[in-house]
Amino acid sequence: MNTRVRFCPSCGASLGSGEIAGRERAYCVSDDCGYVYWNNPTPVVAAIAERDDHLVLVRSHGWPEHWFGLISGFLEAGEAPEDAVLREVTEEVGLAGRLEGFVGAYPFYRMNQLLLVYHVSLPPGMITLEESELAAYREIKIHKVRPWPNGTGPALQAWLRARGYDAEFLSA
Repeated sequence: MNTRVRFCPSCGASLGSGEIAGRERAYCVSDDCGYVYWNNPTPVVAAIAERDDHLVLVRSHGWPEHWFGLISGFLEAGEAPEDAVLREVTEEVGLAGRLEGFVGAYPFYRMNQLLLVYHVSLPPGMITLEESELAAYREIKIHKVRPWPNGTGPALQAWLRARGYDAEFLSA
């Protein structure tokens, strides 16, 4: 069990550790509470953002200079994933995208996330980065894009292959 949670968010009692539903989990030690820390994955939306036979990839602050990825962000409470991905595109690159389709749901175990990936087309216009989150962007011809083996990379690989492009993962 890997958790930083030490106290029950429901009653404030300490959390214990034990096997629940076949896994080691944190649980509230109070007999009156019953809280279990399930550590469910966080839903994240991501956009394979396309325009003019190019994909728009972004680089977050703190990433190495050569790392670029899909536009992505957290799904907010009460928000439909389709709305969330369009919101993220608008927030991060300043363009109102059009939803083209759902690519798929992909686990990202290292970050305990469930990635909901969509294909979004972008209109012509100037890209304006959300500078508090993003450091740079690139527009890369689709046939030159190479997916990465983790995170949103497998979704990008599936999308590229479905369109007939060679889509071998970048080597580490």
